[in-house]
Amino acid sequence: MPNNFKKILFVDTVHPILEERLIELGYVCEHDLKSSKQEIESKIDQYFGLVIRSRFPINEFFLNKSTGLKFIARSGAGLENINVAYAEKRGVTVFNSPEGNMDAVGEQAIGMLLMLFNQLKKGDLEVRNGIWDREGNRGLELSKKTVGIIGYGNMGKALAEKLSGFGCRVIAYDKFKKAFFQPELVEGQAKEIYQKKIVEEVDLETIFKETDVLSIHLPLSEETHHYVNEAFLSKFKKPIYLINTARGNNVCVADLVLGLKNKTVLGACLDVLEYETKSFETINAEKLPEDFKYLTKSDKVILSPHVAGWTEESYVKLSSFLADKIEKKFN
Repeated sequence: MPNNFKKILFVDTVHPILEERLIELGYVCEHDLKSSKQEIESKIDQYFGLVIRSRFPINEFFLNKSTGLKFIARSGAGLENINVAYAEKRGVTVFNSPEGNMDAVGEQAIGMLLMLFNQLKKGDLEVRNGIWDREGNRGLELSKKTVGIIGYGNMGKALAEKLSGFGCRVIAYDKFKKAFFQPELVEGQAKEIYQKKIVEEVDLETIFKETDVLSIHLPLSEETHHYVNEAFLSKFKKPIYLINTARGNNVCVADLVLGLKNKTVLGACLDVLEYETKSFETINAEKLPEDFKYLTKSDKVILSPHVAGWTEESYVKLSSFLADKIEKKFN
């Protein structure tokens, strides 16, 4: 069957370069940004491909309805909203594009940390209100600090690269990688050698013992839900700063607040929160607990609305990488 009879359904907004590339390959692209999941299920059997961000979960029932589907393209990194194993069992290829926003995530993590270390939020507000307090805004240097990274995939690697010029020590742990620096391809060796110079692969005990700043880069699963909790934080040998640009539910906010109060956590940079909806587009403001209010009032906390990775450049790259993968697989 020629590609011009194969339809692709977009159920979320992504950069138009993806549609342009698919049309060039001979596909027909359609959009449905408003129908319910049930309405999408009633017609998904007509489509060769599906493009989505996080609008709704794709479970076994949805996939059973997708009798003609050959691929799902998830614009972004996380795949927790897609039953990947069942999709693959049904012959549906699942693509994501973490390469598209990994640089943006790394830059955001560092930006938030520097903002916290140098008290830029507090100092900016004070100056705007006529307060000129130099001593009260004395900062910290990232140089000579040990930054621990848990989860050394695309995002963890990007952060390590960005930190390489700050004079800090970077250590990393990943449960699912026995060795970071075993290049699979000859052409990849230069990259791996560079990575080995900027980061040390360590075990979890070393993370607990030596970390000053901890950055979480984990997917969301049953195992990583509330991965950062009171028991986890109690294992660190010294007080730490925490960065989370991964998933809100990786961190138990109540336990984080407890850590901030007892100073086992000296500060936190949180781009994501466990109060977000599954689509990441909203937060349930009417049911936010006192712990959230504590975060909003603390000058030891930097907050942003799930925008690490949300740049003008990444918007294009997320779609471009998906187009590359689809073209390689099916054309």
